[in-house]
Amino acid sequence: MYQTMNRLSQRDRLAALLETQPIVRAYELRQAGITPSMISRAVEDGDLARIARGLYQRVNAELSAEQSLAEASKLVPKGVIALTSALAFHELTDQMPRKVWVAISPRDWAPVISYPPMRITEFPDKYMTHGIERHRISGIDVPIFSVPKTLADVFRSRAVDRSVAIEALRAALRDRRATPGEIARSAWDGGAWKVMQPYLEALVSDG
Repeated sequence: MYQTMNRLSQRDRLAALLETQPIVRAYELRQAGITPSMISRAVEDGDLARIARGLYQRVNAELSAEQSLAEASKLVPKGVIALTSALAFHELTDQMPRKVWVAISPRDWAPVISYPPMRITEFPDKYMTHGIERHRISGIDVPIFSVPKTLADVFRSRAVDRSVAIEALRAALRDRRATPGEIARSAWDGGAWKVMQPYLEALVSDG
């Protein structure tokens, strides 16, 4: 792709890149041979929108209600949407988190970002490799933990109120978003089985 783009003018390169990536980081633009002055000109001309420091968007891009998740994913490329933000995406909570929760490995760098509002949380490596789904949001493939994995995470996490975790578990069972077996297996693998077990067993027996 970049060999073809090298033969194009900077403005053509920008247009070609934005066709495949509606949201781009500044370094991705520079890698495509687009200079900072060209980026500034494109913003001034209305061809490109600056949505955060080092983050740009195609002006006519089709926006999604979950656009902040796509923006967070671009700014924290090794992160995964987690905890309350993942619950909200999967429609397992009525709470609308004011910040995007992003899980990273302890080995990864946590950037300081003012927009979109984010809360970075570190997960041990063993909890970062399973249950990752990719969902297309605003033209970006966003990694989000699955329903069973997210339930395990919110029961394990001290940052999420237990009542929120219980209501999410109840909603997942009621709406058949995951089977009790899938939820139990993920809780066991995710270090949350001891905490979740009485609630899962009670909800299953009531249902």
